[in-house]
Amino acid sequence: MAENVKPRVKVPSSASAGETVQIKTLISHQMESGQRRDADGNVIPRSIINRFVATFNGETVIDVVIEPAVSTNPYFEFEAKVPESGEFVFTWYDDDGSVYEDTASIEVS
Repeated sequence: MAENVKPRVKVPSSASAGETVQIKTLISHQMESGQRRDADGNVIPRSIINRFVATFNGETVIDVVIEPAVSTNPYFEFEAKVPESGEFVFTWYDDDGSVYEDTASIEVS
């Protein structure tokens, strides 16, 4: 498991039915491509977040496959239409098999 990995999400706490809301996510992760060498000339093993998925009440909102060229601390900003109150679940998958998850609820009036 990568060290100091911290997911963060920003979702409005409330919205109107059918409103499109802006969602922002960021995960603190070093993102090593596997192409660099350390001071002794050894290849530094690849360690990246390779997939990001966001769901709302069990329905997929976004599913992204991430390639090694992505920067450190990947940030995603996207919009989602919220027809009802519910919960967003954000999941990041790491090369080493680790899974990081965060959730955010939204109240629809």
